[in-house]
Amino acid sequence: MRHDISILIIGLLAVLTTASIVAAILCARAPKPLSSTLVNLTQRINAWWVMVALMTVAFFFGRYGMTILFALISFAALREFVTLTHTSRSDHWVLLGMFGIIIPFQYWLVWTAWYGLFVIFIPVYCFLLMPAITALHGDTERFLERIAAQQWAVMISVYCVSHVPALLTLDVPGFEGRNLLLIAFLIIVVQGSDVLQYIFGKLLGKHRFSPTVSPSKTWEGLIGGLVSASLLGALLSFVTPFSPLQAACVAFVACSMGFLGGLVASAIKRDQGVKDWGHLIEGHGGMMDRTDSLVFAAPIFFHIVRYFWTV
Repeated sequence: MRHDISILIIGLLAVLTTASIVAAILCARAPKPLSSTLVNLTQRINAWWVMVALMTVAFFFGRYGMTILFALISFAALREFVTLTHTSRSDHWVLLGMFGIIIPFQYWLVWTAWYGLFVIFIPVYCFLLMPAITALHGDTERFLERIAAQQWAVMISVYCVSHVPALLTLDVPGFEGRNLLLIAFLIIVVQGSDVLQYIFGKLLGKHRFSPTVSPSKTWEGLIGGLVSASLLGALLSFVTPFSPLQAACVAFVACSMGFLGGLVASAIKRDQGVKDWGHLIEGHGGMMDRTDSLVFAAPIFFHIVRYFWTV
């Protein structure tokens, strides 16, 4: 497995190095001051260097490192979501429970591979208890709005994201001890799809997909990104239990869900009147701006693998 991971990391480093060189040449030849597109491109590449470095460290720490990394990602994403939404003094106990109980317990369930409770803890028990605790305080002002925002925040920031390290708990025949490669495959194809949609959209984009939700998304970018990401998935089939055709199909489904996740995230940001979830990552906005694709893709990918490739 380490050999396959090493190949992936070397490949990613080669791509990032090439991107950095191309960006440097473009910046050197462009008139000053640099256009916003070139500035954003440089920031995105620099941010990717940091993110790839963090993922590389986590990969070499295995299950322990991946679980902690995504627990921290959930914490940062949940903080960004809560910061943007309306809360009142009576919500403080619920908010404390979201950060102090729900996140650590959900990831403990991932660590212990307690699948039966992992899949229902948040959408059943938490979703019932959270509004009940708030109601006990007697504060009914914007009650439904506050509760819906808190439940949705936990759902996408914790529940959905936790399905990424949960891939390590799956028992895939003939693939024992290599589940980290499933995480690598998921992240590469989904994030690669985002990048490819951005590139195709800039080069060929003419027809907007949803002007009122995300004006930058185009049909050309979507189709070009999904097709390219599916081909990328087929090329990466050697690190998965999938055949090339299966890998392409799984990548297509995951990236399609990733696109919908990004669209939903854009709708939430427009509703709250902000451009980015935060400013944690220069050139990429906040943590939620980087995980919005995984939010929808991870649970679907997890259950596809579980239902079709596990014992």
